[in-house]
Amino acid sequence: MDYLSIINKYYPADDELRRVLLHHSRQVADRCLQIVRKHHELPADIHFLEEAAMLHDIGIYQCYAPSIHCHGSEPYLRHGLIGGNLLRQEGYERHARVAERHTGTGLPGYEPETLEEQIVCYADKFYSKSKPDRVLTVAQAAESLEKFGHNGVLKFLSWAERFE
Repeated sequence: MDYLSIINKYYPADDELRRVLLHHSRQVADRCLQIVRKHHELPADIHFLEEAAMLHDIGIYQCYAPSIHCHGSEPYLRHGLIGGNLLRQEGYERHARVAERHTGTGLPGYEPETLEEQIVCYADKFYSKSKPDRVLTVAQAAESLEKFGHNGVLKFLSWAERFE
């Protein structure tokens, strides 16, 4: 799979939204790769992991988040589900599952299950598309998840023990 061809299909213009998506996705992908290179005991599919990390936010263009140049009509919370639908239509079921399971520490019914889903979800929490040069610490990322409930924080911290 050539993930760039899928990005080009949905983000054909060389504009700020595309730049935001590519920068953030590369940050997440690089952190995912760092995790699996550090933890050889993790049986992750490294090639798939990089592709999935680069595509995890493919659905943002359909959402309304003007601070990151998204001018669609859907609530931003749905970007993972939208991305999952887009990737499924392209024939990439595993990638679709990563996209739809990366929001927070998983939305109800869409919790990360596979190792790769968990790694992308975890890595994503350190980077913000609206503040692209900021990298959160584990403590800061955990604090940012508190608004979604303490169980998500506990899940994130268990991933931190495994992946850091």
